[in-house]
Amino acid sequence: MLAINPFLYSKLPYDVVRDFAPVIELAQSVNLLLVHPSVPATTLKELIDLARAKPGGYNYATPGIGTPAHLATELMASMAGIKLVHVPYKGSGAAIPAVIAGESQIFIEPVATSIAHARAGRMRALAVTSAQRAAVTPELPTMVEAGLAGYEFTSWYGVIAPAATPRAVVMRLNETINRILNQADMKENLTSQAMLTIGGPPEAFAAKIKTEMARWGKVVKDTGAKAD
Repeated sequence: MLAINPFLYSKLPYDVVRDFAPVIELAQSVNLLLVHPSVPATTLKELIDLARAKPGGYNYATPGIGTPAHLATELMASMAGIKLVHVPYKGSGAAIPAVIAGESQIFIEPVATSIAHARAGRMRALAVTSAQRAAVTPELPTMVEAGLAGYEFTSWYGVIAPAATPRAVVMRLNETINRILNQADMKENLTSQAMLTIGGPPEAFAAKIKTEMARWGKVVKDTGAKAD
C-alpha cells in the first residue's frame, strides 16, 4: 500500500519519497486469479471471452475499495477490454466465503489464503498474477503466459527507515537482511508460503517504489478509487 496510498487518500501525514529511506525489498506474495466453479471458464482466455460477451455480467470480490486486489482486478479488466462489477467486502475473511457461495464470481487473492479452496474445488484457479510461476503451483500459468501480455501483480513487502537515517546504517541493515534472505531455511519458508524472495540493494527498492507509484497512480486515477 506504500505506493498506492498517496493516490487513495487526499491527505497523508507523510511523503513516500521525501520522508523515507528505502532499505530493502524483502519478498513478493504471489496471487491467484480465481473463479467460482459455476463460471464456465478453465483458462484466462475463456474468462475474457465470457466477460466480453456479457459486459457487466460478472462480479468480482475484493477485501475493499482501493485494496491491491481491487486495483489489480481493474488493471486486468482494463488490459483485457472487459467490464466487471466490483463488489467490495470487509476484508478477505468476508470476501472468500462470498466467492465460495457464488455471490461473486471472480477473485484475486494470495496463494497462501486461497490455494486450499482451489484444491478442494470450492474455487477454480486460472493463473498466477506474478511474472513467474509459483513453486507451490507450478501447473498454473502466469497471466502473461495465459494471454494477457504485460500483466503483473504481486503484493510486495520491504523495509524502510526515516529519511534522515545515516547511509552507513541503511547499508548495514541492507547487508544483514540480504544475508538472512539468502539462508536456505528462510528461502524454503518463504517459498512454502508462495512468496518470492527478492533482496538486493537499497537503490533497487527505491526504484521499485517509484515505478509502482507511477503504475498504480494511473490505475487509481482511471478507476476513481478513493479511501477517504
